[in-house]
This record gives sequence, C-alpha cells and structure tokens, in this order.
Amino acid sequence: MAATGETAQREPVEEERLQRLRYRKALARKKRKEREAAGEIKELNITAMMDMMTILLVFLLKSFASSSAAMTASEDVRPPVSSTRATPKDTVVVTVTPKNILVGEKEVLRLSKGQIPPEALQGRVVVALDAQLKKEVEKLKYIAERNPAAPFSRELSIIADKAIPYDMLLTVLYTAGQNELENYRFVVLQDEGKPQ
Repeated sequence: MAATGETAQREPVEEERLQRLRYRKALARKKRKEREAAGEIKELNITAMMDMMTILLVFLLKSFASSSAAMTASEDVRPPVSSTRATPKDTVVVTVTPKNILVGEKEVLRLSKGQIPPEALQGRVVVALDAQLKKEVEKLKYIAERNPAAPFSRELSIIADKAIPYDMLLTVLYTAGQNELENYRFVVLQDEGKPQ
C-alpha cells in the first residue's frame, strides 16, 4: 500500500508540474506573438511621410527661387555682353528699350524717337516711372514688414539695350534713387566664348 500511496502522491505533483510547464509555454508563446505583432505595421501612418514631403517641397522651392531671377526681355532689347560670373537676383526690374520704358512687364512710358519726351520729365525725374516705382517699393516694404526672410534690399536691375544713351540711363537711375532703389545692377548677356 505504501507504493500505491507514493504513486498517488506523485501523480498530483507530477500533474501540477506539467500544468505549470504548459502554462509557462503558453505564456511564452503569447508574449512572443505580442512582440511580433508590435513590430508589424497594421495600417499606413501617412503623417511622417507627409512631413518628409513637406520638407522636401520647401527645400526644392527655396532652391528654385534662389537659382535665378525671372527677367523677360523683349526683342527690342539687346543687352551688352560681359564675362561676369554674377547671377541675377530677383529684384525690381526696369527695362529700357529704344521704344519704351517698362517696370517688370508693364509699360510705363513710350519714348519719342528714342528719347524721353520733355513733358514726361519733372526736373530730372521721369514722372510715370516714378509713380510705378513708388508702387513697387510700397509693395516690397509691405512684404518685408510681414516676412523677415524677405527684407527690402533697395536693389534694382536695369535691362537696357546697348544703344541706349548714357544720359537716359542716368535719368532712369536718378528716378529710381528718388524711390529708395539705391543699389542697382545692369543685366548683361554672358559671353559664351570666354572660359569661366
């Protein structure tokens, strides 16, 4: 009877030990599945991708905007040729052709026989050019007040035909100077034949 009593006592101990072992295996299996499920992407998180695309877009726009200035020249204008390496900046653009004077792409004065008509002058100031430059300067100052990244640089770009008289250019520059556009650049064609 003693042998049967010992086996009877061992069976519950053995059964309890097997149950604990099964429980541990089940618990380990469950934890492993939870770890695997945690690393699995169940749905697409688009927020991070949108952040990345926004940063790329801003970078590309900034690069594109600073690479060159948008200046249109008509067929009437043949700027002089130069070997300069400087790139044009995005500024107020005044174009002087043998037929007219433009601010941006808007004609402000039609010339008479390649000269500024005397009635269009007030002293040395070209009245129509003065009025349009005032509007442009006000617009640039308004932008500068609201956007510190775009300060008012007081810059002007002149696109002039190489046949325009120096005196007329001085009159245009004097008018620009009266409107706080003190830093000016002449836009020229880059000489392709000379090494850079």
